[in-house]
Amino acid sequence: WPSFTQPIQPNAIKYEKDTSFGMVRVEVMCNTCDAHLGHVFPDGPEPSGLRYCVNSESIILEKEV
Repeated sequence: WPSFTQPIQPNAIKYEKDTSFGMVRVEVMCNTCDAHLGHVFPDGPEPSGLRYCVNSESIILEKEV
């Protein structure tokens, strides 16, 4: 999964506790449509210390011009 250290806009996502599959994780969801985007883990690099693992289907890549 692609991973990031922060959301592009803090108010674009929301967080929910995910206890599926016998694990305890934090799910990241779209704040507008509630779509599942991925999970956030507390083992990322500084400065945030967070690692947002995002499903590639929820990412739109654009070419740099």
